[in-house]
Amino acid sequence: MHSFVATTQSGATSLSATTPATAPATPLATTVVGTSATASGAIRHDWSRQEVEKLFALPFNDLLFQAHTVHRQYFDPNQVQVSTLLSIKTGACPEDCAYCPQSTRYDTGLEAEALMEIEQVLEQARAAAASGATRFCMGAAWRSPKQRDMPKVVAMVKGVRALGLESCMTLGMLTREQAQELSEAGLDYYNHNLDTSPEFYGEIITTRTYQDRLETLDHVRDAGMKVCSGGIVGMGETQTDRAGLLQQLANLPQHPESVPINMLVRVQGTPLAAEADLDPFEFIRTIAAARIMMPASHVRLSAGREEMNEQMHALAYFAGANSIFYGEKLLTTPNPQANTDMALFARLGIQPERRHVEMDLEWNGEQASQAPNPLFYDAAAR
Repeated sequence: MHSFVATTQSGATSLSATTPATAPATPLATTVVGTSATASGAIRHDWSRQEVEKLFALPFNDLLFQAHTVHRQYFDPNQVQVSTLLSIKTGACPEDCAYCPQSTRYDTGLEAEALMEIEQVLEQARAAAASGATRFCMGAAWRSPKQRDMPKVVAMVKGVRALGLESCMTLGMLTREQAQELSEAGLDYYNHNLDTSPEFYGEIITTRTYQDRLETLDHVRDAGMKVCSGGIVGMGETQTDRAGLLQQLANLPQHPESVPINMLVRVQGTPLAAEADLDPFEFIRTIAAARIMMPASHVRLSAGREEMNEQMHALAYFAGANSIFYGEKLLTTPNPQANTDMALFARLGIQPERRHVEMDLEWNGEQASQAPNPLFYDAAAR
């Protein structure tokens, strides 16, 4: 049995496990042979490709043991952060990302929709809060936001914050000025995925460079926001490419606070529609390696969860995944029903993570309610 002590890492509250005095103190490095350089759970930014590939090559049980042990150093293993994602502007994207049904280059049957009105977005945010989400994420299918759209986007951020929710947006590439504008509006997180390794990137996207993505992450950091950045697996990449993606993320000057690991959702009409299934164990290996390499980050199960059975979800949580997108849809692709997630949480003894944000007291000239919001509920009671 473990007890948990609150600690602070990079400004975020986390929980670390302390082992009772009666338990034998066996160093992890002696348990998992040959991994002493990676077994400490230390925050590092100097991972070599060879080291990461050795992690992936570990026997499956050894990798999971190491990842779960590191996970307990930083988090309560029985809490999972819950986010909801809304597409605030759908389709008509000029990019050629081979996985994406929102690209204008592919005929996927998706109907383009204009940027939503502010109140429509806030109505969805209220519903997300009522259903237990603690973070509300908003995605727009843009290469980058136009300046004429920024006032609406800023108002959405302020409105979501006024509801007591953490706010996150993914709008494509940002200029330094746009990042600063979002930060001043109170945006907590900005999502911008690297997608895959630098070597495989050109097979998936040609309309923006890897460096473009890294520069947007720099702008977000410089503006004082938290970073949400991960990638997609199952696009035909090799295990070496998966190692390369995690190496890029873990060697950033500061680890992303949130690391979404997406499994490809194959959509008819996109170039990857006929891609072969990824071995489920390979997906879990990616989760485990991400946990070891970025021990204080939330590792999120994102797209592709509809294809995962309960056992795969449970194994992912054990391997270190501690964040999910919750609700019926992720932008334009299906997601497990919310009540299904809560039923599984109850069976596994998992609770939604309780995270508190400072509520904005004023938004749009009106006084926001200071009453506590029912953001949290007992999954076991459902």
